[in-house]
Amino acid sequence: MATWNIDPMHTEIQFKVKHLVISTVTGSFQEFSGKLEATKDDLTDAKISFEASIDSITTGNGQRDGHLKSDDFFGAEKFPKLIFESTSFEKKSGDEYELKGNLTIKGTTKPVTLDVEYGGTANDMYGNTKAGFELKGKINRKDFGLTWNGVTEAGGVVVSEEVKLLMNVQVAKVVEETV
Repeated sequence: MATWNIDPMHTEIQFKVKHLVISTVTGSFQEFSGKLEATKDDLTDAKISFEASIDSITTGNGQRDGHLKSDDFFGAEKFPKLIFESTSFEKKSGDEYELKGNLTIKGTTKPVTLDVEYGGTANDMYGNTKAGFELKGKINRKDFGLTWNGVTEAGGVVVSEEVKLLMNVQVAKVVEETV
């Protein structure tokens, strides 16, 4: 079995949410870890796990970040981690895969499906084997208990329910040490 760990220096974990239905706010997680374990070269038997620190959310605005970490949204103090565990990783065609799994946010676990584009495998200048993936998907934040919202004077909502997930992930193959 091969184990691959997320390379945090070459990985971005982002989300996008509509604000006032007219513009998009982008946020990211700065602290995260994850791994992929597979026996097959095409990775179709991969077991993928991932977690991110809620306290590491950044949107480029400290006040908004604090609100996202509060009980109105993620409740970072009581629920410090976002967790994903895969249930299947299916090759669709060429470099296209479908990743299904269980996502846990704020103590609520729901199934999610992500579209994955496999970017390939390469060796870096130190001889480490790396693989790259781009993942995209959508969730409804209210499904995970992130229900806060405001209403404008005109009756519009402040934050959309749909959250787009965008991840560019590079993993590094763990070299088994021989004794």
